Amino acid sequence: MNNFIFENSTKVYFGKGSVKEFLAGSIKEYGNNVMLAYGGGSIKKNGVYDEINSILKAEGKNVIEFSGIMSNPTYSKVKEGAKLARDNNIDMILAVGGGSVMDCCKAVSLAAAYDGDIWADYWEKSGVVYFDPIPLGVIVTVAGTGSECNGGAVITNEEKKIKTGRDYPKCNPKFAIMDPEYTFSVPKLQTASGGFDILSHIMETYFSKTDDDNVSDDISEALMKSIIKNLPAALENPKYYIARSNLMWAATMAENRIIKLGKQCDFQAHQIEHQLGAYTNCNHGCGLAVIHPTYYRKIYKNGMSKFVKFAKNVWGISDIGKTADKVALEGIDALADFIKKIGLPTTLRELGIDDKDILPDIGASCNIAPGSYGDMNKKAIMEILVECY
Repeated sequence: MNNFIFENSTKVYFGKGSVKEFLAGSIKEYGNNVMLAYGGGSIKKNGVYDEINSILKAEGKNVIEFSGIMSNPTYSKVKEGAKLARDNNIDMILAVGGGSVMDCCKAVSLAAAYDGDIWADYWEKSGVVYFDPIPLGVIVTVAGTGSECNGGAVITNEEKKIKTGRDYPKCNPKFAIMDPEYTFSVPKLQTASGGFDILSHIMETYFSKTDDDNVSDDISEALMKSIIKNLPAALENPKYYIARSNLMWAATMAENRIIKLGKQCDFQAHQIEHQLGAYTNCNHGCGLAVIHPTYYRKIYKNGMSKFVKFAKNVWGISDIGKTADKVALEGIDALADFIKKIGLPTTLRELGIDDKDILPDIGASCNIAPGSYGDMNKKAIMEILVECY
């Protein structure tokens, strides 16, 4: 394995009833002014809002709400939240939701404590966080991004049409409360797209150097097999606790930095999808589902041994009497079949993108990921987009 330094400062409370049991104690050390952040209001329909708000009130907290966080959080929304935080002297932010809410609130926590241009200094380029952001706690209601245990935040600058993510350890949530029962009411498409986002995060790490025998790849294979087993089960029975709990923890494991130790990581599929999202505001997991099989068919020859392992160890494909090329392609086909099985789109047109003329702009704006097995360049990315269409 390559050399590494590991750090994760987020304290996790996981399991049934964890909000009732641990939220009050988790917020005691912070001041009275709490920003309660959430998305479109689903937490008000399923009772989550009332439960959390009653605990905050019982602890004597002054609650200031920051709602309406969209699925692809924008820089303008970050600035709105930062102004609200400053105007109300917020002592801590409590983000309730999935990855979009958590990501937005990490950026808000940083922006509210910074006098300069947060986009220019911390998202357009990587910066050094020399100050303390507003403390952030999260309550996870959607399994997908794994944002609860890292400092990463993906933000879209709608004016510049750039969607990008940065990971600053100082933005790690102080605590993450994760009750799988909170995900029971997540709609089927969101469950499927979130589940595929988990799988995508793991594949982006797995399909990268080092290719020597390593613990990170072994863990990744186990996690991928778990998702392949549990995601269809959760779609079939949304209140199946075992499946929901396994998906929720798999999401965290995919992005709490553990499986990335000793790995270069790829994330080229994410780079392409980010710009796809910046131009079309498409669902993130759905976009990834369209991109991954096409991307992998383009690069697999350069990572043949890993793609063969993927086929054999993750999908259970036999290599008896087959060439390595055939086994690798059967593994990618199995991934494509899984995408269809869970009801996600397989082309950009199925994703709702009808304007083929925007593809050159999307392709030209994509970053090149240094960890890819393939010889990626703008021409190759454009070819992938056209094949996906």
